[in-house]
Amino acid sequence: MFQKKAKSSFTLAVTAVSTALVSIATMIFSVYVPATRGFFNIGESMVFLSALLFGSYVGAFAGGVGSMLADILLGYSYYAPATLVIKAFEGYIVGFLKSNNPRLVSKTRWKMLTIFLGVLAGSVLAIIGVVYYSGTTEVTLGTTVYAFSVPTELWIILGVLAASFIAIVGLAAEPEFGWTVFSVICGGLVMVLGYFTYQLFIIGPLFNIQVVAVAELPVNIGQMVIGAVVALPSVKVIWKAFPSLKRSE
Repeated sequence: MFQKKAKSSFTLAVTAVSTALVSIATMIFSVYVPATRGFFNIGESMVFLSALLFGSYVGAFAGGVGSMLADILLGYSYYAPATLVIKAFEGYIVGFLKSNNPRLVSKTRWKMLTIFLGVLAGSVLAIIGVVYYSGTTEVTLGTTVYAFSVPTELWIILGVLAASFIAIVGLAAEPEFGWTVFSVICGGLVMVLGYFTYQLFIIGPLFNIQVVAVAELPVNIGQMVIGAVVALPSVKVIWKAFPSLKRSE
């Protein structure tokens, strides 16, 4: 009985802390996207970490509620309902897949899969970034808005870096960690598809504007990649220091 209560208290505590961290990470840095009235943020890193460390339910709650609170506090309340659902699914899928590793022994299969996903994500990021996001853009830091020009070369470099990172992880990782990478990418792609659909069918009619939903694809892919860049090395270090957190639900 005591152990059950202790476990419940621990789960409640990590859920509260994870939710706060997701919200803070989402709010601390944002880039406004005029075409979809959305914004780029780095909250994905905390969504991924919460799901990988504490499982699908904590990942779902922290991802959905933490991200939704950030939307409301930043003034993007029209995204809040979608964010609650999309980020909750993202966190749940990452945690669920990580906890249900098929433990296949084929290193080649997972390496090829992560290389393919890396090249795909990097290519989409570079192509759409060059087409839709080169030129003048805005960055919001707190309440201050900065306008500056983004060269096409930047998107090409970002695409190459994104593809290289995922591919290198795929080549270097053991099958078990390769599955962790796969879990993160799957959750991230659910987020990308979810916002694309919401922007296409809800945001456009809501504001009576011609939303180019594809314009935010590189932004959301960028969020996924940066979240993975932060979360994957961090979770390896944490698992090494605290092996008990490397568990299945």
